[in-house]
Amino acid sequence: MSFIIWIIFGGLVGLVASMIMGGSSGLLLDIILGIVGASLGGWIMESLGKGGVSGFNIYSFLVALLGAIILIVIVRLLRGL
Repeated sequence: MSFIIWIIFGGLVGLVASMIMGGSSGLLLDIILGIVGASLGGWIMESLGKGGVSGFNIYSFLVALLGAIILIVIVRLLRGL
């Protein structure tokens, strides 16, 4: 995907993940959260033998969302320490 698409995709994923988990860190951090979450979700799914983030589609959105939610949980656990 092109850089602009990754930013849009990351923003959408980060925004939805922040809404699901309660609270937003701002647009820039939501975009970063979505992009890193997409990478994490893709890595997890590929480790399980499934496909990762392959484009701008529902499956990729759900994989990225899973990664972003896991990332939020990890960050919250680390902040709590």
